[in-house]
Amino acid sequence: MLRDFFLGSIKIHILYHANVEPIYGAYLIEELASHGYDISPGTLYPTLRQLHSTGLLEKFEENVDGKVRKYYTITPKGKQVLKEGKHQVRELAEEVLGKDWRNIDHEQT
Repeated sequence: MLRDFFLGSIKIHILYHANVEPIYGAYLIEELASHGYDISPGTLYPTLRQLHSTGLLEKFEENVDGKVRKYYTITPKGKQVLKEGKHQVRELAEEVLGKDWRNIDHEQT
């Protein structure tokens, strides 16, 4: 059940990183794992394809060590969605954790 809740935040996370630099699947799996997300290739790659098909990410391919790697970068539409997503995340954090959420003790619930 929590998986469904986290998929939206994972999409925002993907857009964030695609706005910083070109991204690819294996990198994202490691990056998301560093934030506690246990996302499988069977979940990540369809999510990347969906973000691409809806025009939020652009895709290009490069040959890396003899293998074709698909890279994704954010589109202008993706930047707008990311901007709106950041606003929603900020509002949610303030509502759930309080206005001073950055200073909250992470052990409190």
